[in-house]
This record gives sequence, C-alpha cells and structure tokens, in this order.
Amino acid sequence: MSNPAADISPVSKEHKQFYHEVLEGLASMSKYLPSKYFYDTKGDYLFQQIMQSPEYYLTDCEREILETQSLAIANKVRAEGDTFDVVGLGAGDGSKSVFLIKELLQKESCLNYFPVDISSHVISLLEEKMPKVVPGLKVKGYNGEYLEKLEQICKDSSRPKLVMFLGSNIGNFTREESVRFCSRLRHFLKPGDLLFIGFDLKKYPTTILKAYNDAAGYTKRFNLNLLERMNRELEADFCLANFDHYPVYNPETGTCKSYLISLRAQQISIGREIISFQQNEPIHMEVSQKYSLDDINLMADHCGCESVACFFDQKKWFADVLWRC
Repeated sequence: MSNPAADISPVSKEHKQFYHEVLEGLASMSKYLPSKYFYDTKGDYLFQQIMQSPEYYLTDCEREILETQSLAIANKVRAEGDTFDVVGLGAGDGSKSVFLIKELLQKESCLNYFPVDISSHVISLLEEKMPKVVPGLKVKGYNGEYLEKLEQICKDSSRPKLVMFLGSNIGNFTREESVRFCSRLRHFLKPGDLLFIGFDLKKYPTTILKAYNDAAGYTKRFNLNLLERMNRELEADFCLANFDHYPVYNPETGTCKSYLISLRAQQISIGREIISFQQNEPIHMEVSQKYSLDDINLMADHCGCESVACFFDQKKWFADVLWRC
C-alpha cells in the first residue's frame, strides 16, 4: 500500500483527515479504526439506542447519581468557589448533566455552559435545547476535539472552570492514554479549577460484556456504521455482511475491547487504496476501560489533582468523582 500520509486523497477537503487516519489505521500491523469517527448522524442515533438498551447499565447508574445526588455535588462544588463556567467534554444529549447544571444555576454557581463534542449534530441540539430546559443558562457550543476546544474556551473565558467528562468517556482511552489525557487537561486549567469525571467500575465480567453486545444488536450496528460511513464519505466498498462484531473483556486489567472480524479473505477499496483482509482478521474499533477506586485515586495523583469527593450509584457499579486542580 502506498504512503497514506501523501496528499493524494481523492476525497473532499472536508474528509481528508478522516481518509488519512483511516488509511493509517488499516495499514498498521494490527488493524484499527479511530473511534472518534463513529459519531455521524446515524452513529449518534445508534449510540442513543445503545444507552437506552437494558444491558447498558452505565447510563442508568450515572443518571441515578446525577438525578438523586446533584444537590450534594453542587454543594461540594460551591464549597470550592463561588462561580464556575461549566465545560462539558463529550456532552452528548445533556440528559444527565442537566440535573447538576440546574442545581449550580439555582445556587448562582454556574455562569455559562460550554458543551464540546465531536458531533456537530449534538452541539446544534444542545444549543437549542439547553436554554429551554434550564432557563437563564447561557450556552455556547464548541464542535471538535476535546483538548483543542478546551484550550480555546480557556482563552475565551478567564473564569474558574468546572470541566465535566461524564458517561465513562474516560474509558475510551487505555489506562496510559487516560493519564496523559487528564494531565493535558490539567495543563490548560488553573489551580482551583475542578474536574468532574465519570468512571465505570470493575465488576462481574458477564455484566460488562453484555453491555457491549446488546441483544437488540445496536452495538453491532454502531460499529458497522463506521464502515458504512467510510463507503459514503471515503469512496470505500465495504460489504457490511462480511464483518461481525466481537467484544472481549479482561477482568485483570479492566479492559473491554470491541472488534470487527473479517468473515472471509477479501480486498477493500478506499479511494485509490486497496486494503487486504485475511479470514478472521480483526479491526480494533474501541476500548472501554474499567477502574477500581485505587486506580482512580492514583490517576488523580499522576495528573496533579486532589480528590474532593466520590459519588456512587446504589450498586456501586459507577462513580462520578470530583477533583481539584
């Protein structure tokens, strides 16, 4: 295969980065695709269906925390400072964070809400929806990469920040990547700024595996949709029936991984490039890392943060933690 870094892409300028990153991943010895490209309009819809599936406990656990403990969380935030701009990284539809934002606004502890998401569809939705759901809230969305947009927000506003990273989005990184990511977050923030992060906790392996292989097949369709998006935007010719979804979980490391498996030997065209697959060859699609409380506290130390409080659901399957920079 030719060098994917060469600027010979047949796709539009809008999709050029997508094209090069896909080719880089599929040219690797162990094939992978960047999970950030899951979230086109259809991907957003399928992920909403995953979150509503009975097997996907993460949403219900974190919703329980935020719905029943937002007053306690807001009091902890208030004890750290009078007012904060709230930054929502990977904001999603805002259906969980809205409970805490309402409490903070009621206590006059929240001035502005800055949602950040890779999906422009999500940002448009939040800019329209949140001021109606939380009257008086000022909302300005940022569409793009988390760190790039956080840096821009910190330049746009000098007020203290409460950065929310909910929904176990931190689990989309390996443990090493998560430490690097939080350290880079900390770099943009000032002493006294706060991080509020959702962690999925280690638990019985079958419970975790079912969450990433729901009976209705939404997770499978979510993964296959990335191939469909590549067909549409990158002039690829994937046959979706030739790939199957396969999740695995390691209870020692807490790492859950999702793969697409090539069911036959085949060749795929992407623009001008040809990618060969062997039968049963995997494409690594995403990681979902699970944590113990010791893991979480150690990460805080490594990132230059102090733990302020930790909030659990009733089953203690999930934790939302508040760190101070």
